[in-house]
Amino acid sequence: MRILKPHLRSPSIQCYLCLLLNSHFLTEAGIHVFILGCVSAALPETEANWDDVRRDLEKIKGLIQSIHIDATLYTESDVDPSCKVTAMNCFLLELQVIVHESRNETIHETINNVRVLANISLSSNGNITESGCRACEELEEKNINEFLQSFVRVVQMFIHPS
Repeated sequence: MRILKPHLRSPSIQCYLCLLLNSHFLTEAGIHVFILGCVSAALPETEANWDDVRRDLEKIKGLIQSIHIDATLYTESDVDPSCKVTAMNCFLLELQVIVHESRNETIHETINNVRVLANISLSSNGNITESGCRACEELEEKNINEFLQSFVRVVQMFIHPS
């Protein structure tokens, strides 16, 4: 079982460095360094999150090979880069169907991990408004394997934006 990673940038090292700097520089600048160090330690490392989402989707692909899930899911197969956030939100919503259809605890945990990591990464992008994108219900329904392949392609768009 994999534990959800908080993706913090080594907070203990940064805080120790800040304390060391602060002990030698008890000035206004030292206090600013301390505060900025503590704040930066708590910021999510979004670049790693998408790689983890991709790895978890590959894990889900492997897990569904051993069980039979006869579900069709709304799938965006040809995502326009200007609609990738909308497409990602649809994929995340459709993951709930897999949870409902599967009785496998490992799949449930992995899907939960995907949803948390993706939502953290999406929230770090701010409130991006995309227009002209299709609603989830307008998308074609495809089998779970095609759904996961398309999902991985959208994640790749976040890893390697063009």
